Amino acid sequence: MKLKEILIGIDNIKAKGNLEVEITNVDSDSRNIKEEGMFIAIHGFETDGIKYIPSAIQNGAKVIMVDDKVDLKSINIPEAITILVVKDTRKALAQCACNFYNNPSRNFKLIGVTGTKGKTTTTFMIKKILEKQGKKVGLIGTIATYIGDKKIEESIRTTPESIKLQKIFANMVKEKVDVVVMEVSSQSLKLNRVDGCDFDIGVFTNFSQEHISPNEHPDMQDYFESKLKLFKMCKIGYTNADDIYGAKVAKMIKDTQITTYGIDNYTNLLAKDITITNSYVDFKVKIDGKNERIKTCIPGRFSVYNSLAAVCVAIYFGANVEQIKEALEEVRVPGRSELVDNKRELTIMIDYAHTPESLESILQAVKSYTKGRVISVFGCGGDRDHIKRPLMGEVSGRVADYTIITSDNPRTEAPEFIISQIEEGIKKTKGQYTCIEDRKKAIKEAIKMADKRDIIVLAGKGHEPYQEINHEKMPFDERIIVKEIIEEIPEKKK
Repeated sequence: MKLKEILIGIDNIKAKGNLEVEITNVDSDSRNIKEEGMFIAIHGFETDGIKYIPSAIQNGAKVIMVDDKVDLKSINIPEAITILVVKDTRKALAQCACNFYNNPSRNFKLIGVTGTKGKTTTTFMIKKILEKQGKKVGLIGTIATYIGDKKIEESIRTTPESIKLQKIFANMVKEKVDVVVMEVSSQSLKLNRVDGCDFDIGVFTNFSQEHISPNEHPDMQDYFESKLKLFKMCKIGYTNADDIYGAKVAKMIKDTQITTYGIDNYTNLLAKDITITNSYVDFKVKIDGKNERIKTCIPGRFSVYNSLAAVCVAIYFGANVEQIKEALEEVRVPGRSELVDNKRELTIMIDYAHTPESLESILQAVKSYTKGRVISVFGCGGDRDHIKRPLMGEVSGRVADYTIITSDNPRTEAPEFIISQIEEGIKKTKGQYTCIEDRKKAIKEAIKMADKRDIIVLAGKGHEPYQEINHEKMPFDERIIVKEIIEEIPEKKK
């Protein structure tokens, strides 16, 4: 593709060199640049793309794009290289990506799901219902990228960088996908990763304290405003009216048709007569003028909200009641209220809960139906929001019967420091607890102390098959870990 075609839609470009040059690859990572490539230098949080211009040129870049804050005289770029200067390289990258892959999102229906929690489960629910309709569905999110039942790849982040996202979309077009449902993170909206995407539908699940840090959002207002961007890109929107911020979406977004769903407040789609057990939740909701009972085997009140969001989308696509019922009863989501089968018949649940709100939600949910103790095992990720750490400690101390504070993904922080911050919160409660830094030992301790009446909640890691320590991802799949520990521990004498 000619360079000038890749640049369509980008305003105020200053150029030096040939705009007719043929480009075969575009990227912001110099390692991915090949012959006849275009390298877009982005100022990242940990490194500056300007440093990698020589490497990109060595790999074959014929075009270099920088922002207008860069001093070009300080960079030794050969005369044969075309240089482009733009105001915002992140925005330009997204637009170039759309152009380079021929705007693939215009060739299918695109559904974006945003919110602090519930994104993953909601996308899986939507996918399952639409597949019951006979549609070929792609899914992009925290766990992995799928086309139908085929897992394409594990995910590094919730929403891929723009160039990778458009490449995935282009592949989905080749595979003749009818609908793509994707998780849209606040970071992807703030950093322009989804700019140029042709969204048909936006879904807002809920909003609470999360991602507040120097490298993410400076405050809650910035976090919320980032999420609102999705609804300015959509034709249709669905929002949770029971959430304070979710209720604001309908009032703040004027050019998008917004429909509300909920349990407690007046909404367009209202759930009533809710039953929650240790293995499912069911409720009544009016579909096509009739009250229908919906059941899903993901227990907890939050599952009602996720189901309602999925039902909203299903109605838009014309799914019938039986398709909706069958899909929601069958759907399973890795690492979301996931029960681990084991020969001791202990109730061990893996859940991705990693915020105060999501931890409280899962612990309260299991406490309502557990006959014995709720044993909570969790930590907090390093290089992330410090504010939530004592809050999560306080939640677990208040709700769980026993807490084991351990390590999560410490990343570049000291695990003992993270644990000490969690401990500040749990000390405010009367909850019993212990601290075990090694996560496998912490899980082992929980299993040793549990009996069949208890439930162990392994919170925070969910679907992740690794533990991230100092930029290295060590294998750590809690499903495998649990089975190994069960084999190691001798059974208790009756």
